[in-house]
Amino acid sequence: MRVTPLTAVRNIGILAHVDAGKTTVTERILYTTGTTHKRGEVHDGTTVTDFDPQERKRGITIFAAAVGCTWDDHRITVIDTPGHVDFADEVERSLRVLDGAIAVFDAVAGVEPQSESVWRQADRHGVPRIAFVNKLDRVGADLDAAVDSIRRRLHPVPLVVQLPIGREDGFTGVVDLLRSRALTWTDGGPVEAGPVPEALVEEARVRRRRLEEAVAELHPLALEEFFAEATLSAETLRTALRDLTRTGEALVVLCGSAYRNRGIEPLLDAITAYLPSPLDVPPIRGTRDGVELDRPADPTAPLAALVFKVVTTATGRLTYLRVYSGTLRKGMEVRNVGARRNERIARILRVQADRQHEIDTAVAGDIVAVVGPKSARVGATLCGAEDLLLLEPPVTADPVVSVAIETSRSSEAGKLTEALAHLVEEDPSLVARTDPETGQTILSGLGELHLEVSVEKLRQTSDLVVTVGKPRVAYRETVARGVAGVVYRHVKQDGGAGQFAHVVLNVEPLEGEAFEFRSTVVGGRVPAEYIRAVEAGCRHALAEGPLAGHPVTGLRVTLTDGSTHVKDSSEMAFRAAGRFGLRDALRSCRMLLLEPVVETTVVVPSDSVGTVLGDLSARRGRVSNSTMRSGTAVVTATVPLAELFGYSTRLRSRTQGRGTFTTRPAGYAPDPTAGKQAAS
Repeated sequence: MRVTPLTAVRNIGILAHVDAGKTTVTERILYTTGTTHKRGEVHDGTTVTDFDPQERKRGITIFAAAVGCTWDDHRITVIDTPGHVDFADEVERSLRVLDGAIAVFDAVAGVEPQSESVWRQADRHGVPRIAFVNKLDRVGADLDAAVDSIRRRLHPVPLVVQLPIGREDGFTGVVDLLRSRALTWTDGGPVEAGPVPEALVEEARVRRRRLEEAVAELHPLALEEFFAEATLSAETLRTALRDLTRTGEALVVLCGSAYRNRGIEPLLDAITAYLPSPLDVPPIRGTRDGVELDRPADPTAPLAALVFKVVTTATGRLTYLRVYSGTLRKGMEVRNVGARRNERIARILRVQADRQHEIDTAVAGDIVAVVGPKSARVGATLCGAEDLLLLEPPVTADPVVSVAIETSRSSEAGKLTEALAHLVEEDPSLVARTDPETGQTILSGLGELHLEVSVEKLRQTSDLVVTVGKPRVAYRETVARGVAGVVYRHVKQDGGAGQFAHVVLNVEPLEGEAFEFRSTVVGGRVPAEYIRAVEAGCRHALAEGPLAGHPVTGLRVTLTDGSTHVKDSSEMAFRAAGRFGLRDALRSCRMLLLEPVVETTVVVPSDSVGTVLGDLSARRGRVSNSTMRSGTAVVTATVPLAELFGYSTRLRSRTQGRGTFTTRPAGYAPDPTAGKQAAS
């Protein structure tokens, strides 16, 4: 049924901050495994995974791309993910279907803001990781400093298994601490194994001992051997490192320079040795009729597959999916559980970035694209019609920035709506809507760059001439001071069946949560089914707050009392009472307007620090840290997102083009410019 057994399959992702070298690592993996015969370069626009014209033009990864290769009789599927915060949703969808990951870090910068964000995303999904400290050939590269930043900021137990040979431009190889051998590379040549250089023998011995002690503290079998033999064999270390990686108790750290093709072979060995196969991760869990069920990674089990990406190409619609169990066959009819529709699989494609080749079957553990399904959206579950199972879809982030978009001719409004629908279908983190007051079409996304890329893609794929308004951030409203005992009676009598619902609500602020509903009604004055209807109505009311119509967050609503009518009460009536009752209650609360804020890291020449600090202060930024590193200053501040529109151009002009900045979401904070509007 398959050439490669499940134990020899690896589905991994490459995770990192922008410009840490993810795409270059992916390209060198493809080159080293013989999948490609020429090393692709980001700066030349010749990479396999950054194939989109915008990616090549901007020099960054925007869309997650899957490629496959083989190494040591293992089949490895690699997904190269974006590093920019605006495309974090692409990372989220990829992590949902991966079994392991490589976290890439810059040997000079160490852990950077987006490194931290993607690390937390991987934590949420329980994805085992190994680390690759890249760019050891750069000026200022320091493996120990990078590892220390990993320990301090990400809090794993790092287990360094290599020692660099040479520093900065003189970096030529690594000492393999497990096998006590040197691995060296010459530019363009293969790896050469040899004895440890004499100058590094003692340091390698100390680091090997340190590695053994750290592993023995974490792994029971290694501890037994360490006490018995006072040392650990290479095989015991390898077994322990595999177990610790797959449980997430420790992080294996390797190093190299992907650009100079140094360190890739041992990285591939670590992928096959330490990262899990589909059989090593827990069975996928789904629900059927509200009951949780597990599906093993078994080609003979019932089919269960999850859609994680949808792409419209010139040749048709591609639906990317991970097969978790069972076998998917060409021509097979499958059930889209969420849409409650049957779909036929016309073609199954093994994907190599923007190229594909057709196969007849895909089995448990495969990541493939299919042609045929029309209703399958991101997060859809495809399974056999006789054995239904609903898998949990990837979480989609809420948009924080919006722009108004319109065509040059009113006659093209329908074409714009259709093009936006295709755009949103491919990227669920985008939201397109019509403003009920102005009639404008509003496109919302995760950042200024996200919207810029999306609009450019719309122009390329639809041939529409569109104009875009200035970006606007997505505000929220919250309760600063609550109110108790708000009574609302919903009574309607229009000749037919009447409606009656009576509720009493308390509203109070809630720290750390968006919304919580509870009931303290006693004596059955409001039946349980009506309580659920009140909660549904309250959730509906959260869509528009009393200050400016923004969504409401951070509140607890308590249903304290109510009453029913023997004939006229219904779920619909209590849903309406919950909705309008909470609206009235919010008008009586003291409300605050919240704005999205981001943690901003600015890297500038040391002589520009004063200018940058003043500019951040003028943008209502709160500086939390400032350090010097290799002749540059690194300033970290929390800044309102609305104040960063156009900041890139301003920063370049104030630093003669040498300043850069990155951001990551930091939640919401009260907007002091709006004033603390209230009604009491």
